[in-house]
Amino acid sequence: MSGDRLGPQGPPALPPDPAAYDSERNAAARRRGLAAPYIPGGRDPDQAKAEQQDRHYLRILLVMVVAIVLAGFVLGIVAMQLGLNGLVGNPV
Repeated sequence: MSGDRLGPQGPPALPPDPAAYDSERNAAARRRGLAAPYIPGGRDPDQAKAEQQDRHYLRILLVMVVAIVLAGFVLGIVAMQLGLNGLVGNPV
């Protein structure tokens, strides 16, 4: 397997980045005692769009939770009205 980039020791070491040494991510990596002087990767290139998308998904999540809770109440009321008391916890 001559085309493999990973050797028997694992992934190749990342070169240090002196320009990013004092960034928030690198300081957090040093505080955690990580072996590398910085966390490899980068920030989201379009943070505003990512936050907008997160808010959109949060709204969808909240609507789904409210819909599920309300559906439980509605189904309970309908079952009670149809006389299916055993399903709603009232065996009388």
